[in-house]
Amino acid sequence: MHSYESQTQWTWAAAVAISSVLARDLQQQPRARLLLSGGSTPAPVYEALSKAPLDWDRVDVALVDERWLLPDDPDSNSRLIRESLLRNNAAAARFENITRPGRSIEEAVSAANLHAQAPAGVVVLGMGEDGHTASLFPRMQHLDAALDSRAAYVPVDATGCPGAGKFLRRISLTPAGLAPAHTRLLLIRGESKRKLLDRVLDGDDAHEYPARIAFLTPGAPLHIHWCP
Repeated sequence: MHSYESQTQWTWAAAVAISSVLARDLQQQPRARLLLSGGSTPAPVYEALSKAPLDWDRVDVALVDERWLLPDDPDSNSRLIRESLLRNNAAAARFENITRPGRSIEEAVSAANLHAQAPAGVVVLGMGEDGHTASLFPRMQHLDAALDSRAAYVPVDATGCPGAGKFLRRISLTPAGLAPAHTRLLLIRGESKRKLLDRVLDGDDAHEYPARIAFLTPGAPLHIHWCP
């Protein structure tokens, strides 16, 4: 657990943590792979990360999840990543859109799983007010199948899940997709998320709080970065 007194400290500390791991990966292998979550919370971190002096042309950036929207849609995670991260030094990174014009959701999932054959080294997760992470929502229909899937990505239907808003069709990373990463980070802000985190950590039922996959999935330890 890494706690900070201000959003500025949180932003730069998280960005440095991510860039340090990517730099280490680039020293050890030809390419590094980074999976990012959407939402407004991590955007400042991505903006700070974009200035890191890395060999970004050897970094593959992909998504933890995506709404069933075209990449240019203002509400898509793809657009958020392009506008926050893929600028400054990070403009040279290779970015993988999950959705694409003319691609069905089944084709999009297949493409995401094909890319995932090169496992991500670093995964940046978020957590919603309902305890969801990626696009895995509490008590979501077919959540069992997503949690137990051997595929890295699955299509999901969030009908009946208030936390999904109007975006019901989505593509999400699964525990199987998270497991290979050697570094996991959870970025959260605010007192309400801190209180929710205490409840999430005090249990092991991923159906109640799917964010629990961040630490229940075997593999790397979870690094939590929080500020008020």
